[in-house]
Amino acid sequence: MEKAKVYFTDFKCGHGESLPRKLERLVKKAGIENIDFKDKFVAIKIHFGEPGNMAYLRPQYAKVLCDLIKEKGGKPFLTDCNTLYVGGRKNALDHLEAAQLNGYNPLTTGVQCIIADGLKGTEERLVPVENGEYVQEAKIGSALMDADIVISLTHFKGHVSAGFGGALKNIGMGGGSRRGKLEMHNAGTPMVFTDRCIGCGMCVRNCAHEGIRVENGKAVINESTCVGCGRCMAVCPKDAINTKWNQAKDVLNYKIAEYSWAILNGRPNFHVSLVVDVSPNCDCEGSNDIPIIPDVGMFASFDPVALDQACFDACNQQPLMPGSMVYTEENCQLCAEGPHDLFVMNHPGTKGVAALEHGEKLGMGTREYELITMK
Repeated sequence: MEKAKVYFTDFKCGHGESLPRKLERLVKKAGIENIDFKDKFVAIKIHFGEPGNMAYLRPQYAKVLCDLIKEKGGKPFLTDCNTLYVGGRKNALDHLEAAQLNGYNPLTTGVQCIIADGLKGTEERLVPVENGEYVQEAKIGSALMDADIVISLTHFKGHVSAGFGGALKNIGMGGGSRRGKLEMHNAGTPMVFTDRCIGCGMCVRNCAHEGIRVENGKAVINESTCVGCGRCMAVCPKDAINTKWNQAKDVLNYKIAEYSWAILNGRPNFHVSLVVDVSPNCDCEGSNDIPIIPDVGMFASFDPVALDQACFDACNQQPLMPGSMVYTEENCQLCAEGPHDLFVMNHPGTKGVAALEHGEKLGMGTREYELITMK
């Protein structure tokens, strides 16, 4: 496979310049206008940011892509799926409120926000994963699968389980329905937090497999019959049912790659990543810490694997940010000896490149790239 082209520009802006204009020039240089957007529904996959987190991407970046796509006759919308954990984005109403709180609305971006897996995270499409080693049928938010074209706009940052959150993480994990997220994070059945359970039986009434029962006023998982579909989590009024979060971190990244393949396969797609405010943890956190490195720049490519690899490599060439979670005497000494995996320093035991290795194996792209710098 030939090297993929990844386009890059930094955040420097002279007099009369602006970051939105630089981003527009970057994506045009990278070839986004070669996509036929005319009368096509275009899903722009983004993370709206958990309430309380301030490291998420500003909506002005999204507006650049929305305006360009509309100029080309497309019908863009910003989208994400509901979260598996309890927080400010676990259903569509809370999720849209969080998006608006963080500045994402038709006035700021010119387009609508759509939560792809519906009100409770149950609106999904089952998408076969050809040659999937870990996933046979990916559970993807319906609105995302209804789109004709997929564009990802990603905030590149650290992640406690995946190592780093890049384009594949944004697409694969972010595009999974709540049941899909359960499948990626969990190798088996969910669990019940009995202190939250009120024994209402809503989970039992919505289970098609006799996978859960109420016993002594509390829900109990029937381990022998539960199929791990996650519907009980979606309907529980007290968020008393959740994943065991027991998936090995490498396997988690392999599944993320397979979910990304399911979403992108057979449709035009294009990818943008901003290496800015590189927080140690995901935008799913309700807060953010000091960035672990200085801001790097903006990247764009048709190849999501090459894009993630380029962002990863660029991060590992940066100095550690004083006062950040990774800024220790030992880590500074290691970096002085040459590039190191800053994301493993940030979260030992993770291996973010596992998703890239698996994505390349699936034929989604290549880790070999040519970096083309634009002023």
